Amino acid sequence: MSPKERVLKTFAFEKPDRVTIGYEANAGIHARFAAALGVPNGNREKVMRAIGVDYRRAWPAYSGPKLFGRAPAGMKIDPVEGCRMRWVEHSTGGYWDFCDFPLLGASDEAIAAFPVPSPDDFNYDRVVNYVNRMGKKYAMFIGGPGVPDIINSNGRIMGMEDVLVHLALGNEAAAVFINRRAEMYLGVMERIMHRCPGQIDFMWLGEDLGTQIAPMISLELYRKRVKPIHKKFCDFAKAYGLPVIIHTCGSSSWVYEDFIEIGVNAVDTLQPEAANMSPAYLAEHFGGRLGFRGCISTAGPLTYGTPADVTRVCRETLELMKVCGGYHFAPTHAIQDNTPVENVVAMYDAVREYGYY
Repeated sequence: MSPKERVLKTFAFEKPDRVTIGYEANAGIHARFAAALGVPNGNREKVMRAIGVDYRRAWPAYSGPKLFGRAPAGMKIDPVEGCRMRWVEHSTGGYWDFCDFPLLGASDEAIAAFPVPSPDDFNYDRVVNYVNRMGKKYAMFIGGPGVPDIINSNGRIMGMEDVLVHLALGNEAAAVFINRRAEMYLGVMERIMHRCPGQIDFMWLGEDLGTQIAPMISLELYRKRVKPIHKKFCDFAKAYGLPVIIHTCGSSSWVYEDFIEIGVNAVDTLQPEAANMSPAYLAEHFGGRLGFRGCISTAGPLTYGTPADVTRVCRETLELMKVCGGYHFAPTHAIQDNTPVENVVAMYDAVREYGYY
């Protein structure tokens, strides 16, 4: 079975030959994993082929004007969002961390004036070439965990507290800004679908809605401020016949019935240590109605256990999720740099051994 066929069957709750496989990793552990696989220079495409990743992202790089000025020394500015980052090292690597929020405490006038890129200012030619090259074999998706990511991505610009306050109080300037950014992403998707007719297989969205122990916002607030935007994306996907998967960190199952209502087909991340997010809980409450991607925790045995622990967790998760159907094997988030490389090897060895139906 080809990777594309496998992904489409999984979204349709039909039995493929094996579960689909996904992979996300920070740069440090990726380099060590690539070396363990014998892949030179950390080539990410070759790593994905070696472990059997079934899908690829069709998404353009920004190629328009610089909207946010020059970055101060030691910082960089995201050319699409305008958020500012500084490199912060830690004991096992480092991150480009968000250190300065350009709309923190901003006036309504400043929020209204903050730039949002035009959907026309992206390089679609490269996307077309990539889809033409990869799309016959692999499933192709548009979007990603950061799209539209209303709370988290706008939090990188305004600061998390300001975003939550704006949502709770219904600040009009912030609402207009949030919708401008969502419309920009919809415009990008529309242009990809126009340039790649019949070649895109699913849409990936993202929205972090939970802490480890509880919802981040109330269901009422979700329905009032966030759900209408999510529905626009789901309606867009439905118009093109695309399944929708949405990334949801933390304790997020409280919103899954609403996801089903607006046309979400599968949910991603699924941190088993968060409240009401264990594989057993998800299977019992949503099995057969939502597909699942993830459940192999980057904060559990993968990081802190032995290879035998990792193999056991992967086997148990696969045994449960294969019964539900619609399962995509993946880590709960990007594999972190403090993860032993032998555990990552054990994770992908386990899916090759136990992932077949």
